[in-house]
Amino acid sequence: MQRRHLLAAAGLAAPTILPRIGQAQGNGWPNRGSIRLVAQFPPGGLVDTISRLIAPPLAQALGQTVVVENRAGAGGVIGTDFVAKAPADGYTLLVSHASVHVFSTATLPTLPFNPVSDFTHLGMLVEAPNVLLVKASSPYRTLADYLEAARRVPVRYGSSGIGSAPHLLGVMLGAEAGARNLDHVPYRGSAPAMQDLMAGNIESMIDPITTNVAMLKDGTLRCLGVSAPRRLAQLPDIPTFAEQGFGKLTSSQWLGLSAPKGLPQPIAERVTALIPQLLETPVLRARCEELVTLPRNPPPLGADFVTLIREDIAVWTSIARQFNIVAS
Repeated sequence: MQRRHLLAAAGLAAPTILPRIGQAQGNGWPNRGSIRLVAQFPPGGLVDTISRLIAPPLAQALGQTVVVENRAGAGGVIGTDFVAKAPADGYTLLVSHASVHVFSTATLPTLPFNPVSDFTHLGMLVEAPNVLLVKASSPYRTLADYLEAARRVPVRYGSSGIGSAPHLLGVMLGAEAGARNLDHVPYRGSAPAMQDLMAGNIESMIDPITTNVAMLKDGTLRCLGVSAPRRLAQLPDIPTFAEQGFGKLTSSQWLGLSAPKGLPQPIAERVTALIPQLLETPVLRARCEELVTLPRNPPPLGADFVTLIREDIAVWTSIARQFNIVAS
Protein backbone atom coordinates (compact mmCIF):
# COMPACT_ATOMS: atom_id res chain seq x y z
CA MET A 1 0.00 0.00 0.00
CA GLN A 2 1.28 3.43 -0.89
CA ARG A 3 1.08 6.51 1.23
CA ARG A 4 1.99 9.88 -0.23
CA HIS A 5 2.81 12.94 1.74
CA LEU A 6 3.34 16.26 -0.01
CA LEU A 7 6.11 18.35 1.45
CA ALA A 8 6.26 22.05 0.76
CA ALA A 9 9.57 23.38 -0.43
CA ALA A 10 9.82 25.79 2.50
CA GLY A 11 9.24 22.91 4.96
CA LEU A 12 11.41 22.43 8.01
CA ALA A 13 14.81 23.64 6.89
CA ALA A 14 16.56 26.47 8.68
CA PRO A 15 17.02 29.76 6.80
CA THR A 16 20.72 29.88 7.63
CA ILE A 17 21.29 26.58 5.83
CA LEU A 18 19.08 26.98 2.79
CA PRO A 19 20.96 29.71 0.90
CA ARG A 20 24.12 27.59 1.04
CA ILE A 21 22.26 24.49 -0.15
CA GLY A 22 20.50 26.47 -2.83
CA GLN A 23 23.77 27.27 -4.58
CA ALA A 24 23.74 23.84 -6.24
CA GLN A 25 23.42 23.98 -10.01
CA GLY A 26 22.10 21.41 -12.47
CA ASN A 27 21.76 20.94 -16.21
CA GLY A 28 18.07 21.83 -16.47
CA TRP A 29 17.04 19.26 -13.89
CA PRO A 30 14.59 19.29 -12.22
CA ASN A 31 12.27 21.04 -14.64
CA ARG A 32 9.09 18.95 -14.60
CA GLY A 33 6.82 17.41 -12.00
CA SER A 34 7.76 16.39 -8.48
CA ILE A 35 10.65 14.26 -7.24
CA ARG A 36 9.60 11.01 -5.59
CA LEU A 37 11.58 9.99 -2.49
CA VAL A 38 10.79 6.33 -1.78
CA ALA A 39 10.78 5.01 1.79
CA GLN A 40 10.69 1.20 1.59
CA PHE A 41 9.32 0.76 5.13
CA PRO A 42 5.97 1.81 6.65
CA PRO A 43 5.17 5.26 8.05
CA GLY A 44 6.49 5.95 11.53
CA GLY A 45 9.75 4.02 11.31
CA LEU A 46 13.28 5.33 11.01
CA VAL A 47 13.40 5.33 7.20
CA ASP A 48 10.12 7.23 7.03
CA THR A 49 11.31 9.70 9.67
CA ILE A 50 14.60 10.45 7.93
CA SER A 51 12.85 10.70 4.55
CA ARG A 52 10.47 13.34 5.85
CA LEU A 53 13.30 15.26 7.51
CA ILE A 54 15.47 15.53 4.40
CA ALA A 55 12.65 16.11 1.90
CA PRO A 56 11.91 19.78 2.75
CA PRO A 57 15.50 21.08 2.54
CA LEU A 58 16.09 18.94 -0.55
CA ALA A 59 12.98 20.45 -2.13
CA GLN A 60 14.10 23.97 -1.32
CA ALA A 61 17.61 23.35 -2.61
CA LEU A 62 16.33 22.00 -5.92
CA GLY A 63 13.38 24.35 -6.29
CA GLN A 64 11.07 21.39 -6.83
CA THR A 65 8.46 19.59 -4.75
CA VAL A 66 9.65 16.37 -3.10
CA VAL A 67 7.04 13.70 -2.34
CA VAL A 68 7.79 10.98 0.22
CA GLU A 69 6.20 7.73 -0.92
CA ASN A 70 6.04 4.68 1.35
CA ARG A 71 6.33 1.41 -0.59
CA ALA A 72 6.63 -1.15 2.19
CA GLY A 73 6.66 -4.93 2.07
CA ALA A 74 8.95 -7.97 2.06
CA GLY A 75 11.33 -6.39 4.55
CA GLY A 76 11.98 -3.38 2.34
CA VAL A 77 12.61 -5.39 -0.83
CA ILE A 78 9.46 -4.20 -2.63
CA GLY A 79 10.22 -0.49 -2.40
CA THR A 80 13.89 -1.01 -3.14
CA ASP A 81 13.07 -3.07 -6.23
CA PHE A 82 10.63 -0.37 -7.38
CA VAL A 83 13.45 2.17 -7.42
CA ALA A 84 15.88 -0.26 -9.08
CA LYS A 85 13.46 -0.55 -12.00
CA ALA A 86 12.45 3.13 -12.17
CA PRO A 87 13.71 5.47 -14.93
CA ALA A 88 17.11 6.97 -14.13
CA ASP A 89 15.93 10.52 -14.74
CA GLY A 90 16.40 12.05 -11.29
CA TYR A 91 12.72 11.98 -10.42
CA THR A 92 12.88 8.81 -8.28
CA LEU A 93 15.23 8.59 -5.29
CA LEU A 94 15.49 6.04 -2.48
CA VAL A 95 16.40 6.28 1.18
CA SER A 96 18.39 3.06 1.02
CA HIS A 97 18.89 0.85 4.07
CA ALA A 98 21.57 -1.62 5.12
CA SER A 99 18.87 -4.07 6.20
CA VAL A 100 18.02 -4.54 2.51
CA HIS A 101 21.22 -3.76 0.63
CA VAL A 102 23.48 -5.65 3.04
CA PHE A 103 21.63 -8.08 5.30
CA SER A 104 18.98 -9.25 2.83
CA THR A 105 21.75 -9.70 0.29
CA ALA A 106 23.74 -11.75 2.80
CA THR A 107 20.92 -14.02 3.92
CA LEU A 108 18.23 -14.29 1.24
CA PRO A 109 18.70 -16.94 -1.48
CA THR A 110 17.80 -14.43 -4.21
CA LEU A 111 16.87 -10.79 -4.68
CA PRO A 112 15.16 -9.18 -7.70
CA PHE A 113 18.01 -6.67 -8.00
CA ASN A 114 21.76 -6.38 -7.56
CA PRO A 115 22.33 -4.23 -4.44
CA VAL A 116 25.28 -2.42 -6.00
CA SER A 117 25.12 -2.44 -9.79
CA ASP A 118 21.38 -1.76 -10.09
CA PHE A 119 21.68 1.55 -8.23
CA THR A 120 23.49 4.85 -8.26
CA HIS A 121 24.50 5.13 -4.62
CA LEU A 122 24.96 8.80 -3.76
CA GLY A 123 25.96 8.81 -0.09
CA MET A 124 25.32 7.75 3.49
CA LEU A 125 22.84 9.75 5.53
CA VAL A 126 22.89 8.35 9.09
CA GLU A 127 23.73 5.17 10.97
CA ALA A 128 22.48 3.47 14.13
CA PRO A 129 24.30 0.96 16.36
CA ASN A 130 22.65 -2.14 17.78
CA VAL A 131 22.22 -2.76 21.50
CA LEU A 132 21.81 -5.84 23.72
CA LEU A 133 18.86 -5.14 26.02
CA VAL A 134 17.48 -6.71 29.19
CA LYS A 135 14.77 -5.52 31.56
CA ALA A 136 15.88 -3.34 34.44
CA SER A 137 14.84 -6.15 36.81
CA SER A 138 17.01 -8.71 35.00
CA PRO A 139 19.60 -10.57 37.10
CA TYR A 140 22.13 -9.84 34.35
CA ARG A 141 23.85 -6.64 35.43
CA THR A 142 26.72 -6.88 32.96
CA LEU A 143 27.59 -8.58 29.70
CA ALA A 144 29.90 -10.89 31.65
CA ASP A 145 26.96 -12.00 33.85
CA TYR A 146 24.83 -12.60 30.78
CA LEU A 147 27.41 -14.66 28.92
CA GLU A 148 28.35 -16.69 31.98
CA ALA A 149 24.71 -17.70 32.32
CA ALA A 150 24.47 -18.53 28.60
CA ARG A 151 27.39 -20.93 28.97
CA ARG A 152 25.42 -22.90 31.56
CA VAL A 153 21.71 -22.56 30.81
CA PRO A 154 19.53 -21.44 27.89
CA VAL A 155 19.32 -17.65 27.55
CA ARG A 156 17.00 -16.38 24.84
CA TYR A 157 17.46 -13.24 22.76
CA GLY A 158 14.81 -11.86 20.45
CA SER A 159 15.38 -10.12 17.14
CA SER A 160 13.33 -8.58 14.35
CA GLY A 161 13.69 -11.73 12.27
CA ILE A 162 15.89 -14.43 10.77
CA GLY A 163 18.77 -12.91 8.85
CA SER A 164 18.45 -9.49 10.48
CA ALA A 165 21.49 -7.65 11.77
CA PRO A 166 20.49 -8.34 15.42
CA HIS A 167 20.19 -12.06 14.63
CA LEU A 168 23.67 -12.20 13.13
CA LEU A 169 25.17 -10.15 15.96
CA GLY A 170 23.71 -12.56 18.51
CA VAL A 171 25.12 -15.55 16.66
CA MET A 172 28.54 -13.89 16.54
CA LEU A 173 28.40 -13.00 20.24
CA GLY A 174 27.53 -16.56 21.22
CA ALA A 175 30.32 -17.98 19.07
CA GLU A 176 32.95 -15.49 20.25
CA ALA A 177 32.03 -15.98 23.92
CA GLY A 178 31.59 -19.74 23.81
CA ALA A 179 28.01 -19.24 24.99
CA ARG A 180 26.41 -22.22 23.30
CA ASN A 181 23.11 -21.79 25.12
CA LEU A 182 22.46 -18.33 23.69
CA ASP A 183 19.26 -19.09 21.77
CA HIS A 184 17.77 -16.94 19.03
CA VAL A 185 14.01 -16.25 19.00
CA PRO A 186 12.94 -14.52 15.75
CA TYR A 187 9.95 -12.18 15.60
CA ARG A 188 8.14 -10.35 12.83
CA GLY A 189 9.65 -7.02 13.76
CA SER A 190 11.06 -5.39 16.87
CA ALA A 191 7.75 -4.47 18.51
CA PRO A 192 6.58 -8.04 19.29
CA ALA A 193 10.06 -8.93 20.51
CA MET A 194 9.95 -5.99 22.92
CA GLN A 195 6.50 -7.06 24.12
CA ASP A 196 7.81 -10.52 24.95
CA LEU A 197 10.89 -9.09 26.64
CA MET A 198 8.79 -6.88 28.90
CA ALA A 199 6.42 -9.81 29.59
CA GLY A 200 9.34 -12.00 30.65
CA ASN A 201 8.93 -14.50 27.82
CA ILE A 202 12.52 -13.93 26.66
CA GLU A 203 15.52 -12.79 28.68
CA SER A 204 16.94 -10.28 26.20
CA MET A 205 16.80 -8.80 22.73
CA ILE A 206 19.16 -7.20 20.26
CA ASP A 207 17.82 -4.21 18.38
CA PRO A 208 18.88 -0.91 16.78
CA ILE A 209 19.09 1.72 19.47
CA THR A 210 16.70 4.16 17.78
CA THR A 211 13.36 3.06 19.25
CA ASN A 212 14.80 2.17 22.64
CA VAL A 213 16.42 5.42 23.72
CA ALA A 214 13.51 6.59 25.89
CA MET A 215 13.30 3.33 27.85
CA LEU A 216 17.06 3.31 28.37
CA LYS A 217 16.98 6.85 29.71
CA ASP A 218 14.03 6.25 32.05
CA GLY A 219 15.52 3.03 33.41
CA THR A 220 12.95 0.60 32.01
CA LEU A 221 15.68 -1.20 30.09
CA ARG A 222 19.33 -1.96 30.78
CA CYS A 223 21.84 -2.12 27.96
CA LEU A 224 24.69 -4.63 28.31
CA GLY A 225 26.57 -3.56 25.19
CA VAL A 226 26.40 -1.31 22.14
CA SER A 227 27.92 -2.09 18.74
CA ALA A 228 29.26 1.44 18.26
CA PRO A 229 33.05 1.89 17.98
CA ARG A 230 33.06 4.15 21.05
CA ARG A 231 30.69 5.03 23.87
CA LEU A 232 27.70 7.15 22.92
CA ALA A 233 27.77 10.76 24.08
CA GLN A 234 24.03 10.61 24.77
CA LEU A 235 24.31 7.41 26.88
CA PRO A 236 27.89 7.40 28.15
CA ASP A 237 27.36 4.71 30.80
CA ILE A 238 26.70 2.00 28.21
CA PRO A 239 29.88 0.04 27.42
CA THR A 240 30.71 -0.96 23.87
CA PHE A 241 31.06 -4.60 22.90
CA ALA A 242 34.61 -3.81 21.80
CA GLU A 243 35.77 -2.59 25.21
CA GLN A 244 34.38 -5.82 26.68
CA GLY A 245 36.47 -7.96 24.36
CA PHE A 246 34.14 -8.38 21.38
CA GLY A 247 35.49 -6.01 18.75
CA LYS A 248 34.07 -8.09 15.89
CA LEU A 249 30.60 -6.94 16.90
CA THR A 250 31.38 -3.30 16.08
CA SER A 251 28.91 -2.40 13.36
CA SER A 252 25.95 -0.20 12.48
CA GLN A 253 22.88 -0.10 10.28
CA TRP A 254 23.10 2.80 7.86
CA LEU A 255 20.61 4.74 5.78
CA GLY A 256 21.71 6.29 2.51
CA LEU A 257 20.47 8.16 -0.53
CA SER A 258 20.38 6.18 -3.77
CA ALA A 259 18.85 6.28 -7.24
CA PRO A 260 18.38 3.86 -10.15
CA LYS A 261 21.50 2.83 -12.05
CA GLY A 262 22.47 5.06 -14.92
CA LEU A 263 21.58 8.34 -13.22
CA PRO A 264 23.13 11.09 -15.37
CA GLN A 265 26.41 12.25 -13.87
CA PRO A 266 25.44 15.94 -13.53
CA ILE A 267 22.36 14.97 -11.49
CA ALA A 268 24.31 12.47 -9.38
CA GLU A 269 27.01 15.03 -8.65
CA ARG A 270 24.49 17.71 -7.79
CA VAL A 271 22.54 15.60 -5.30
CA THR A 272 25.68 14.07 -3.80
CA ALA A 273 27.11 17.53 -3.17
CA LEU A 274 23.96 18.45 -1.24
CA ILE A 275 24.11 15.55 1.23
CA PRO A 276 26.55 17.03 3.79
CA GLN A 277 24.53 20.25 3.88
CA LEU A 278 21.20 18.44 4.17
CA LEU A 279 22.58 16.59 7.19
CA GLU A 280 23.37 19.88 8.92
CA THR A 281 19.79 21.18 8.90
CA PRO A 282 18.90 21.91 12.55
CA VAL A 283 15.63 19.96 12.64
CA LEU A 284 17.28 16.82 11.28
CA ARG A 285 20.29 17.14 13.59
CA ALA A 286 18.07 17.57 16.65
CA ARG A 287 15.87 14.59 15.81
CA CYS A 288 18.86 12.38 15.02
CA GLU A 289 20.43 13.29 18.36
CA GLU A 290 17.21 12.16 20.06
CA LEU A 291 17.32 8.85 18.19
CA VAL A 292 21.10 8.40 18.65
CA THR A 293 21.20 7.87 14.90
CA LEU A 294 23.77 10.25 13.49
CA PRO A 295 25.68 11.11 10.32
CA ARG A 296 29.34 10.29 10.00
CA ASN A 297 31.67 13.25 9.78
CA PRO A 298 32.33 13.40 6.90
CA PRO A 299 29.68 11.12 5.38
CA PRO A 300 30.87 8.55 2.81
CA LEU A 301 29.83 9.86 -0.60
CA GLY A 302 29.80 8.47 -4.14
CA ALA A 303 32.52 5.88 -4.72
CA ASP A 304 33.38 5.79 -1.00
CA PHE A 305 29.79 4.87 -0.17
CA VAL A 306 29.77 2.15 -2.84
CA THR A 307 33.00 0.73 -1.39
CA LEU A 308 31.45 0.67 2.08
CA ILE A 309 28.39 -1.19 0.77
CA ARG A 310 30.55 -3.76 -1.03
CA GLU A 311 32.67 -4.32 2.08
CA ASP A 312 29.61 -4.69 4.32
CA ILE A 313 28.07 -7.21 1.94
CA ALA A 314 31.29 -9.25 1.87
CA VAL A 315 31.62 -9.28 5.68
CA TRP A 316 28.03 -10.21 6.47
CA THR A 317 27.68 -12.72 3.64
CA SER A 318 30.73 -14.52 5.01
CA ILE A 319 29.23 -14.54 8.51
CA ALA A 320 25.84 -15.76 7.26
CA ARG A 321 27.51 -18.61 5.40
CA GLN A 322 29.76 -19.47 8.34
CA PHE A 323 26.74 -19.95 10.58
CA ASN A 324 24.41 -21.26 7.85
CA ILE A 325 21.88 -18.45 8.25
CA VAL A 326 19.33 -18.33 5.44
CA ALA A 327 16.30 -16.04 5.56
CA SER A 328 13.05 -16.67 3.73
